[in-house]
Amino acid sequence: MNTTPSSDLHFTSTTASDGRSGQDRPQADATRPARAGGERALVIGGGGSAGNAWLIGVIAGLFDAGLDVTEADLIIGTSAGSTAAAQITSATQPAELLADVLSAAPRPRTGPRGSGGGGAAIGPVADHMRRTSEIIAAAEDAADMRRRLGAAALEMDAASDGSGQTRWRATVAARLPSQRWPEGMLLIVAVDADTGEPVVFDRHSGVDLVDAVAASCANGFGVPPYGIGDRRYIDGGYRRSSENADLAAGYGRVLVLSPLGGRSRAPVDWGMHLAAQVDELRAGGSRVETVFPDSNSRNAFGDNLMNPSARPPAARAGYSQGRALAGQLTEFWR
Repeated sequence: MNTTPSSDLHFTSTTASDGRSGQDRPQADATRPARAGGERALVIGGGGSAGNAWLIGVIAGLFDAGLDVTEADLIIGTSAGSTAAAQITSATQPAELLADVLSAAPRPRTGPRGSGGGGAAIGPVADHMRRTSEIIAAAEDAADMRRRLGAAALEMDAASDGSGQTRWRATVAARLPSQRWPEGMLLIVAVDADTGEPVVFDRHSGVDLVDAVAASCANGFGVPPYGIGDRRYIDGGYRRSSENADLAAGYGRVLVLSPLGGRSRAPVDWGMHLAAQVDELRAGGSRVETVFPDSNSRNAFGDNLMNPSARPPAARAGYSQGRALAGQLTEFWR
């Protein structure tokens, strides 16, 4: 495996979300591994509103049991995992994040239906899964799949009134304890809807953290492609998987938290399943541990990962799972 750090950044002329004039803004090359500047990498996968709560619970449980994984040298966040990554890299302690999940009363929906901001129904979720599954089945390979998914999202967005972008940004901003990029290495994964090309944002990309997370979470459940300047983006889980663990190539220890249990709807021979990425990382010399939801956590999720009412039970189950796993993960992580 090629673990050579990438110094190549491709530049795009964009305009900031606040309307400032465009300038060349670097975006990390999403086809190459991350810069190997440390020993430990934490990969945080997507999995909807309930998956985000489970992630916070697991990390808080590990922390309370004496294992702080938020101090990783590299953190990679995708989709709902990008929200969790931004949350845990703020100054807010894991216990506070967990308390927020457990104490939050159901709020009026401020984002589009199905955004994970509230009120996603089984019907819209099932319809989205059907449509995207048809697109994946018709695609020739991963790149073709991303192009088709991007085109479909843009076609749907063309019929909207354009107000979804503002609402979605406000929804994402409300979730983040801080809207500043952390000093450490945080990568947020998205896909360019216009070209199908993967994109990885970091604090050097010239893109606000809120916008990077909003782009990574533009998952199609009523959420339009997210615009940053003259580019529009869809869910980072379409890059390779909901985890994108391969971006941690070159790191000695890689811990993967996957609310979806490493599953992928893409054909196995495309190499997009988490298992293929784990094999690649291990072949490159990395030690890898994966954490999937246990049976209690899966029961807490229910039938709809986008349902915000599943967040408290998912967080509690994740917390218990994190505390239980801390002992066996401590030697690996430290």
